[in-house]
Amino acid sequence: MQTWIKGLASAAVGALIAASAGSAQAADPIDIVALYNLSGGGQASLDVPSLNGVKLKAKMINEAGGLLGGRMLNVTAFDTKDDTREAATAAKRAVAMKGVSAAIGFSDTTYVLAAAPLFQTAGIPFVTSGATSPDLPVMVGDEMFLVPFGDDVQAEAMAEYAYNKLGIHKIAIWTDRGMDYTTGLTKYFTKRFEKLGGKVVLSDVFMTSDQDFSALVSRLKSTKGVEGVYAASGPDTAGIIIKQIREAGLDLPIMGGDGLDTDLVVSVPGKEMATDVYFTTHAYVGLDTGPANEFRKAYTREYGHEPENAFAALGFDAMGVVANAIEKAGSADPAAVTKALAATKDYEGVTGALTYPEGSHVPSKPVAIMHVDKGNVDFDETVTPQD
Repeated sequence: MQTWIKGLASAAVGALIAASAGSAQAADPIDIVALYNLSGGGQASLDVPSLNGVKLKAKMINEAGGLLGGRMLNVTAFDTKDDTREAATAAKRAVAMKGVSAAIGFSDTTYVLAAAPLFQTAGIPFVTSGATSPDLPVMVGDEMFLVPFGDDVQAEAMAEYAYNKLGIHKIAIWTDRGMDYTTGLTKYFTKRFEKLGGKVVLSDVFMTSDQDFSALVSRLKSTKGVEGVYAASGPDTAGIIIKQIREAGLDLPIMGGDGLDTDLVVSVPGKEMATDVYFTTHAYVGLDTGPANEFRKAYTREYGHEPENAFAALGFDAMGVVANAIEKAGSADPAAVTKALAATKDYEGVTGALTYPEGSHVPSKPVAIMHVDKGNVDFDETVTPQD
């Protein structure tokens, strides 16, 4: 009898320990790291909204009960201060943390290339919310995933819009030669524009740190037949370019990529000069879907204002795609998350449905064309390139 009681007591204690261990495991947070340029330059106008989107999605998931039976998401953010050296340092610190399931970050390819290879080596998936080079997964490896469309898609979309909708057949192209993002845009835009029958009558270059574009403006004014300008620019120079072209008395349409999706496009030149400007960005702004509308409401409640730009929605989707992969994998183990990410199909995000085609970590998504007229930024149409 005494032996039986002791056995029963031992079994009860064992069950209690097992239950406690299971409870502790369920309570363990799932660690996600987020690397963004939150200060120090124009990238902050893209990256701050992106991180806000990441944090908002994580908060909503946690409020709904978390993942994997109650585990909360814990997002640790690193400010990389618009400096590639800071990006590499932050990546080293992040991969040294214990138990990181995935990394999210950046709106520019150059910063991704400074950080993502360290996650590749550590076997941790890196999901960029805003960098758009379609070559990133090739350059980094199989841990690299994009949430946005590739630069080839947005540049081709703007080439088609310029040629077919705006009737521009002769164009000048200005390129920031200091960024992988901008040189890629020019390459893809030029190829598609010329294939359509258009002609590039002037090609000029500048650097991200430039403040004086008078020499480029002078060459632009002296070139005959120019019907528009495609400015392959990041946010740092976007507003300055518009301001100085307009101050020179040129009213040519100015076009660009999603690097122009920043309030600097209006605040730097002022509302009167911020006109006849067009840029490509992510299709959330043109979507009237349940996820897009719910996101707008939730973001406004959380931060006291509407989303600044499409990068806020991309951050939200990046966190959502990672969370979806964790649930599909049934595990927060990085290797399992990577495998589940690669198998993502028809994830209904704010910026549209996301599927990674077999053998590719770059989704195919539509492109929104935005029109700036006297400081008002409005959605014009959605373009899906024909080629």
